[in-house]
Amino acid sequence: MASDAKKLQPIIVKKVKKAGHAAHGGAWKIAYADFVTAMMAFFLLMWLLGSTSKGDLKGLSDYFSSPLKVAMAGGSGAGGSPTILPGGGADLTQQAGQQHQGESADPMKKRRALEMARAEAARQDARRLAALSAKISAAISNNKKLAQYSNQIRLETTPDGLQIQIVDEQGRPMFTSGSAVVQPYMREILREIGAALNGVENRISLDGHTDQTPYGSGDRGYSNWELSADRANASRRELVVAGMPEDKLIRVTGLASSTLLDPANPTAPVNRRISILVLTREAEDRLLGINREAVLAEPGTGAIPPSAPPPTPAAPAQ
Repeated sequence: MASDAKKLQPIIVKKVKKAGHAAHGGAWKIAYADFVTAMMAFFLLMWLLGSTSKGDLKGLSDYFSSPLKVAMAGGSGAGGSPTILPGGGADLTQQAGQQHQGESADPMKKRRALEMARAEAARQDARRLAALSAKISAAISNNKKLAQYSNQIRLETTPDGLQIQIVDEQGRPMFTSGSAVVQPYMREILREIGAALNGVENRISLDGHTDQTPYGSGDRGYSNWELSADRANASRRELVVAGMPEDKLIRVTGLASSTLLDPANPTAPVNRRISILVLTREAEDRLLGINREAVLAEPGTGAIPPSAPPPTPAAPAQ
């Protein structure tokens, strides 16, 4: 019986379940990717800073300090170049730096450069013309023969340059009446002035004038216009003989009685004169039709060009 009871006893099996670790998720992968990306960006930044020139660094700094100013000045970007691919390498024809590229296209800077050049040219003209005026005055006063005619030589500084006028005086004509034959004292005056003009850089305009007395043979075509032109050319020849280079002259004209020195007395001797104008650079440009501002505004122009060569002086009227 006891054996039968033992056989009928149930067998109990205990199953123990082992608890697993909690799931970690994928957040760590995102953080690690961000860290790697940040490190790569950092090393890339360090490499760029180490391989970029100081000019480009300054350009970048200027851009981020005032981007609107650089954009309005015409800047093309730190990596800009005229290649097919934008940013495809440095332009070796340009100096480094964003700000420099903006400055080269800035019309205000070109205008300031032009104004500074004009101011410097005006200062140089003023010094040269003042020295020339003193030189001519001394040459006339130191010549005993010419000193007696000093009241017929008028020196005046005008906006266009130094004007030297040799005028007739009652009983002391510069030319034979009604002709372009130079009187001996007038020849000496012109040669003194010509010698003084030899070392002056400025160009010269020369005008002949008459009074309003009608020319005796005006009905045959020869009038005060032709007479004033012939006297101007006769004076030009005397200046050249004295040593003044002929290419220094840019204009020789006869104005007859169109610009009287004494309008209240149109027949006064003082209206018969030879006017020599030593031109300033600005007056020379205006006379020759040179627009330096337009030339400077052309792309690639950074300097003020020299004056154009003067035209050939007018031939004596026949």
